[in-house]
Amino acid sequence: MNAPAVLISEVGPRDGLQSITRSMPTEAKQRWIHALAGAGLREIEVASFVPPKLLPQMADASAVVEDAIRIPGLTVLALVPNLRGAEAAVTAGAHKLTLPVSASRAHSQSNLRKTPEEAVEEVRRVVALRQDSSRHFGIEVGISTAFGCTMEGRIDEAWVIRLAMMLVEAGVDSVGLSDTTGYANPAQVKRMFRQLHAELGDKAGGAHLHNTRGQGLANVVAALDAGVTTFDASQAGLGGCPYAPGASGNIVTEDLVFLLESMGLDTGVDLEALIAARHILADALPGEPLYGHLPDAGLTKGFHYARDTHEAHS
Repeated sequence: MNAPAVLISEVGPRDGLQSITRSMPTEAKQRWIHALAGAGLREIEVASFVPPKLLPQMADASAVVEDAIRIPGLTVLALVPNLRGAEAAVTAGAHKLTLPVSASRAHSQSNLRKTPEEAVEEVRRVVALRQDSSRHFGIEVGISTAFGCTMEGRIDEAWVIRLAMMLVEAGVDSVGLSDTTGYANPAQVKRMFRQLHAELGDKAGGAHLHNTRGQGLANVVAALDAGVTTFDASQAGLGGCPYAPGASGNIVTEDLVFLLESMGLDTGVDLEALIAARHILADALPGEPLYGHLPDAGLTKGFHYARDTHEAHS
């Protein structure tokens, strides 16, 4: 099977659930992750390895990872804020670790209790863990607040790119850019990702974009124009950042898949199966708002998946 033209990295089980005050039962999380993978999502961020007293929603992180790694063909991601979290995630068997490093000094202190430079040093320690480990695992960073911050406002773009270069020098596999607070606009997204690709080459990572101010899918198109091929999204638009005021609104996975497939870009995802997975969320988190235009409006008449069109022409 050919790799999809665009990789969608589903972050709902981590980013989505940690932003909800209620805890989703472990068994429901596991069923949801299996359903998401069954719909064709090949990369899922399933948990965050943080102290349960800080995020009780993630207290079952090890059990969730240990179950998810049994799903054939799925790359299992875990967010880790520090070396201790990385050790726990690697023990559980996560295939890839993602570390948060913020370009905003105020957000970095709020989120990690570290300066950005100290966060880079923590990343170095995780890279050293991999060098000393018998297990291979990927390490990626998404630079938080790369496009602006609710606490600081404008973030210097040159500083963001310099921080990305520091992270590559520290030994990570890739560095992406995250619109943690929904400040980005399409012109800025295209400009910054082009600069990221120019400086980092094949270590330039994906886009984590929010729809807080309605710019999410427009920013996706701008990132595509800049050569981005990996996008984070959350089923039903769950999530945001609990440590950044007003940072609601992850891109809705269902809407993103429809956008990309409509543009002729293969995602490998089955939309009917993806929409069906929402029922697990609705049952496990009754009353929780679930977003998405496509689930409300349905598929367009005559809709075709990009992969079917490509096969018909081959």
